[in-house]
Amino acid sequence: MNDSAPDGPATSGPDNPEPLTQTQDLSVDRTYLAHERTLMAWTRTSASLISFGFTLYKFFEGLGLRGRRHPLGYVTFSVAMISIGLVALLLATIQHRRDTSALEARFHINPRYLTPLISSLIAGLGLLGLLAVALRQ
Repeated sequence: MNDSAPDGPATSGPDNPEPLTQTQDLSVDRTYLAHERTLMAWTRTSASLISFGFTLYKFFEGLGLRGRRHPLGYVTFSVAMISIGLVALLLATIQHRRDTSALEARFHINPRYLTPLISSLIAGLGLLGLLAVALRQ
């Protein structure tokens, strides 16, 4: 009787994981999609903060209050709202990337880029809004 390792490739291990059952496969998909939904929810929240900050600025600018300066005035509040939206979107994107990268590495699934792309577009629009508010003072 030979106690040595078999000559064929190993069927499981860190480099060659066992194939997932259908239930496990669906669980991984559900978890991945939950991360996608979470990023989309943060994107929606950030877009609301950004658009509210920009709308507030345009509303008070339309009332003719542009020349009046106050440290806690509408311009400062608008910049703060837009900045909070951008920071929240950045942190949510970083968390999403970290979490999905772990799933992709562990279960050897292909990454999906649509949700981070949409978040990047919203962030770009937010940066344009922030620049518009900051440069028009």
